[in-house]
Amino acid sequence: MRQESRKQEIVNAAAILFKEKGYSAVTMRDLATTMGIKAASLYNHIQSKQEILSTIIIELAEEFTSGMNEIVSSDQNSIQKLENIISLHIDVTLRNADGLASLNNDWMHLEEDNLLYFEKMRQDYEDNFRQIVKKGVDVNEIKSNNIEIIVFSTLSTLRTLYLWYPKQKNIDANILKKDMISVLLKGVV
Repeated sequence: MRQESRKQEIVNAAAILFKEKGYSAVTMRDLATTMGIKAASLYNHIQSKQEILSTIIIELAEEFTSGMNEIVSSDQNSIQKLENIISLHIDVTLRNADGLASLNNDWMHLEEDNLLYFEKMRQDYEDNFRQIVKKGVDVNEIKSNNIEIIVFSTLSTLRTLYLWYPKQKNIDANILKKDMISVLLKGVV
């Protein structure tokens, strides 16, 4: 396994602090203390707290975008595409729950260019999700419920998975995927 770069160690430590305290409340001194180094040493690897936040959020948003683009361009039906989107969210959450806290809670602190880039990726992602659901409804693969409610309910659940899953001690990742796909796509009745 490849050893993390010092910059990646800083980003990972910051993601944990941002999740615990929120981006605005974390200082570079807090981060340095957590890592057991002097604050000035951080600047050998990164330029600013903003760079760290941008790295966390943009990398995750690009991972979601890339995954969504693959799913959209596949020849699968709407149900298979939705199953893959749910799996994508679960996989990313299991790899980086701390980073997802920043993606969901701190994105508004991004500076202008990165903020605009993130907002576009997020909007495109939601539009792609909406179009998959709409097509599924149009071809009778999905019940003809209100599309916005389907989009909201599903994405809200997936976006908050990072809060819930780390507290679960007895739910295997494979069971999580199987059961979440079943519950989100078929309901509980």
